[in-house]
Amino acid sequence: MFSLRVKTPTPGKFMQLLCLIAGVRVLWFGLLGAGPAVLWAATPTPQVVLSSADASVQAKNLTPLEKMQSQVRTWVSQTNGGSPDEVQIAPIDSRMQVMPCERALWIDHPFASKETVRVRCPSVAGSAAQNANAVPVWQLYIRILSAGAAVNTAKSAGAANGPAVKMVVAKQLLPRGTLLSADMLQEVDAPMPANGQVDPSQLTSVKDVAMAELVRDLPAGVPLKTHDIRRAVLVKMGQQVLMTVGNGTDFQIRVRVEALQDGRMGEQVKLKNAESGKSMSGIVTGPNAVKGL
Repeated sequence: MFSLRVKTPTPGKFMQLLCLIAGVRVLWFGLLGAGPAVLWAATPTPQVVLSSADASVQAKNLTPLEKMQSQVRTWVSQTNGGSPDEVQIAPIDSRMQVMPCERALWIDHPFASKETVRVRCPSVAGSAAQNANAVPVWQLYIRILSAGAAVNTAKSAGAANGPAVKMVVAKQLLPRGTLLSADMLQEVDAPMPANGQVDPSQLTSVKDVAMAELVRDLPAGVPLKTHDIRRAVLVKMGQQVLMTVGNGTDFQIRVRVEALQDGRMGEQVKLKNAESGKSMSGIVTGPNAVKGL
């Protein structure tokens, strides 16, 4: 058998316990009544400090085009002298989209003229000199309109180095079959070959490619040659074309006819009047345009 004993607290200790409980209740209700205000006042107002890391985060808000242009201005000013603010870059074709680049851009003057800047997004780590044979992720050519005294000095230095050769290059990768236009190409100055022999097949003016199409893919910056292009098909069989009859001075008639065969600039093609069914011939004068014979 066993007995259970309960220890009764002394009156003094009992009163201390009651006082402690009462004090806790007073503190609790006090916090409930004014707690939020007390806690809010106790919390310090955060201070915003713009550090270099914050500036870097803000710079990331720039578009890939703006980042590229900023790097080009800095590079041109460091290479040729002057201030980045003085460097004016020619507008880039709106159809060209500058893609983001994970590495620092490779920038250089590929030709004798300092007005042309080549920008490449590297596919490997390291400098361009260390990776001469590396194929970039993308590249494009930019024309510098003005850089204060920097461009003028560069022009004089380029002229002093010897004669330059004019050539036509693509501003961006142009796929085979592209109908060429002046805004896709750029005339640049390149150094005269060491042997003094200029490739006769090399085009020297964008006017030479009027109404022409590419017969192969043309990477950006590659010189355009005569065997890279051919007269484009401007009139296609089965399509409606506008035929003009008359000399334009005494009289001129325009009528829609159907092309019975493909035709390039200056070629003679067979046509048919859809209303009368009459067959005729004409000379191709432009896209979907012929001159009646």
